[in-house]
Amino acid sequence: MAHALDSGLRQGLAALELTLSDTQVQQLLGYLDLIQKWTKVYNLTAVRDPAEMLTHHLLDSLAAIRPLDRHLQGLGLAPAPVRLLDVGSGAGLPGIVIAICRPDITVHCVDTVAKKAAFIQQVAVSLKLSNLRGLHARVESLTQPYDIVSSRAFASLVDFTNWSGGALAEQGVWMAMKGKHPADEIAALPSSVEVFHVEQLVVPGLDAERCIVWMRKKV
Repeated sequence: MAHALDSGLRQGLAALELTLSDTQVQQLLGYLDLIQKWTKVYNLTAVRDPAEMLTHHLLDSLAAIRPLDRHLQGLGLAPAPVRLLDVGSGAGLPGIVIAICRPDITVHCVDTVAKKAAFIQQVAVSLKLSNLRGLHARVESLTQPYDIVSSRAFASLVDFTNWSGGALAEQGVWMAMKGKHPADEIAALPSSVEVFHVEQLVVPGLDAERCIVWMRKKV
């Protein structure tokens, strides 16, 4: 029997011009089911309605996949092994979605809350995502270099770049998913951080502003 959200997800993927295999579609739907199951006990997300989860969580994160692909090609990183760190990952957004859509990218999701890191590990096992790992740690303690450091609706840009600076590879970039264009946050960034692109996103079924702020260390 088809998953109740199967057609909605496929329509969203078509609108985002994303091509995924049936296996990847099933993994995304399986991930949604796991969020629902765990949220009853662990309160992973405030969004409880499955249809709302599809737009606010899955499609919202999926909107970042093509921009991410473009930047990896522009950086000359694709198809070399790419390491991505998702900061304050919570229920694994967008990290788990990236891990499902791009199995060639090593994705580590870090959260200071142990049960959230444990959930990400559970998703990796349940959905057989060998490229995904949940880390229970403070991002400031991570010093292994990552090519991309991402966050979604996390802290201010100043705090995000400050806390995760030690984990960003020399040629790496920060990918901060935000709602409205965060002009004030951008203005508050130190001179050591350069915003090189702000990318507007359109999320199917979501009537809200979304963007990605792309940043790097100023040389």
